Amino acid sequence: MDFSYGPNVDGLRGQLDSFMDDHVYPAEAVYVEQMAQAGDPHHHPEILERLKHEARGQGLWNLFLPDEEAGAGLSVLEYAPLAEITGRSPSLAPEALNCSAPDTGNMEILHMFGTAEQKERWLAPLLDGEIRSCFSMTEPDVASSDATNIRTRIERDGDGYVITGRKWFSSGAASARCKFSIVMGVTNPEADRHRMQSMVIVPLEADGVEVERDPTVFGYHDRGGHPQINFDGVRVPAANLLGEEGGGFAIAQARLGPGRIHHCMRAIGAAERCLDLMIQRSKSRVAFGRPLSDQGVVREWIADARIRIEQARLLVLKAAWMIDNVGTKAARTEIAAIKVVAPGLLTFVADRAIQLFGAAGFTPDWPLAQLYSMGRWLQIADGPDEVHRRSVARAELNRLDPGAEFTH
Repeated sequence: MDFSYGPNVDGLRGQLDSFMDDHVYPAEAVYVEQMAQAGDPHHHPEILERLKHEARGQGLWNLFLPDEEAGAGLSVLEYAPLAEITGRSPSLAPEALNCSAPDTGNMEILHMFGTAEQKERWLAPLLDGEIRSCFSMTEPDVASSDATNIRTRIERDGDGYVITGRKWFSSGAASARCKFSIVMGVTNPEADRHRMQSMVIVPLEADGVEVERDPTVFGYHDRGGHPQINFDGVRVPAANLLGEEGGGFAIAQARLGPGRIHHCMRAIGAAERCLDLMIQRSKSRVAFGRPLSDQGVVREWIADARIRIEQARLLVLKAAWMIDNVGTKAARTEIAAIKVVAPGLLTFVADRAIQLFGAAGFTPDWPLAQLYSMGRWLQIADGPDEVHRRSVARAELNRLDPGAEFTH
């Protein structure tokens, strides 16, 4: 496996590093100030539009999409180090580059499965950064770690579909800029368990769509939120079906493969920032007559963080390489593994950094508590760790014939 990058990617990495230094990091304090002044946790601050304008002008736009016309034409492996850099400022950098979830996943499946009409109406404004979208799969009343538990119904009625059900953690739906959701529900309850579900595009302005509540995550109100949405007999045209009936599970798997690479590399970038802050703090603070950096336990934390970051990065890059070269299905074990490793890495490094910062680590003066929350959230988002461990274990157990003799 070759994880080296060509001149194009190396150039983009250098350009993105400079963009972060010159524009994103200085904008973080401005972002906090503008959000506080607005008094609305879902406000779209002016500083973000300035960053988007600057990023687009520099060609740092839609880097995640492999299509050369609509995106940057990068492979999953080539985009991975760029996603890591954006993870160092997750509230600003991904959206500044039009590379933030859940829009990236929605753009990918619209690009792969959307009709010409769907692409014109929904994909084009997403690619231009004019609107946002959400993805409605998880439900509050069932164990959504098993997607076959989904109860929301999508029923054909004449020239349309009627959607009835309740979804939650539809991330981003509380934003006024969020114009539609891709909803997964059951179209044929009698079909095979992986062919029961379909996906439809539902405008959030449609009759019967109600954003019922917007729960916080660890007390944080993420911009755009993670709302609970009630779809009460919502009617959409049949042309809003994404792909084919019964294809919802397959589309979800296609969406989650590259998306998990993006999530995991951003988590690694966030861990790198936590480590940088931990190192800087350890050199500037004195306790018991010596800099914290001289304390043996602090050096152990720093060493462990570096070792775990390098291990996680290599595993994620392997998964990205496999997606590019043998496909998402063949890489499913590696994808499951990184989904356990990367969030665990971020929570570990952020936790050690918080411990070193002391009480300051809990405050919004530093991004550590928020980054810890991000890591802990990722241990459940896109499937809990237990489901991914189950997948890895199943693959290992199937690898050897139970009657095979042990080799010595």
